[in-house]
Amino acid sequence: MNRLSPKIIYGTAWKGERTTQLVVNAFLQGFRAVDTACQPKHYSEELVGEALEILQTKHDLKREEIYVQTKFTPIGGQDLNKPIPYNPKDTIRDQITASLADSLRNLRISYIDSYLLHSPLRTIQATLEAWRALIAAQDAGTVHKIGVSNVYDVRILAALAELRKVQVVQNRWYEGNMWDPGVWRYCKDNGIEYQAFWTLSGSPGLLAHPAVVALASELDVTPAQVIFKLAQLHDIVPLTGTTNELHMQQDLAAERITFKEDMKSEMRNVVEFVWGR
Repeated sequence: MNRLSPKIIYGTAWKGERTTQLVVNAFLQGFRAVDTACQPKHYSEELVGEALEILQTKHDLKREEIYVQTKFTPIGGQDLNKPIPYNPKDTIRDQITASLADSLRNLRISYIDSYLLHSPLRTIQATLEAWRALIAAQDAGTVHKIGVSNVYDVRILAALAELRKVQVVQNRWYEGNMWDPGVWRYCKDNGIEYQAFWTLSGSPGLLAHPAVVALASELDVTPAQVIFKLAQLHDIVPLTGTTNELHMQQDLAAERITFKEDMKSEMRNVVEFVWGR
């Protein structure tokens, strides 16, 4: 059974008809984790499935080497002009059952490594009902880890934990929310995997921070690589959706960066800028 814990994840939002080739390219560069959603508005989940099949049949990757993460998207996040993977008049549990079955068909797999609510639902009661459905799927072995995306109130995570601990959180981690300090800290303190998106595109000030630029110059890497490495050192799993193969290679290489002893001052400046300490 797959129990991979990725350090970086390839994101597939807004890739459209290029999804298959981009996912194949990302995995051939070295990625082993992919993120998608059963949400035709922003994702082409079925093309991720096509890519996974190509990787296994033509490039000898084994299913247990691949970390697949997808999401149930509530009706508020769906485009009503596109196919919806469930009947919105059904109970929340039945909506999730239908969406999960659709994801398994789209992805051409028998289990999902990580299954997330794309966001909390409109009420805490509805969110708890959805969480019970994810727990049932986990108990059945259909999904391995369960979690929530776009959750910025730790009280929601605490309420879900009354039923079962949240295992994955995927949030915007960027300047606009001051790098999500409350939820990040809650996840760190409670052993929850924290995944970050908008890490680069949402943080131009961080990319241009003098200490980040100085570290990149001293290490002969890019500022983006410095940010990814610092995030990983703080128990953050970044998502990257780059379409550029060189950038794919650089993003993967960030994990191998080693900061030297004489770089502590610059590192401290960046840590204080982001984490306030």
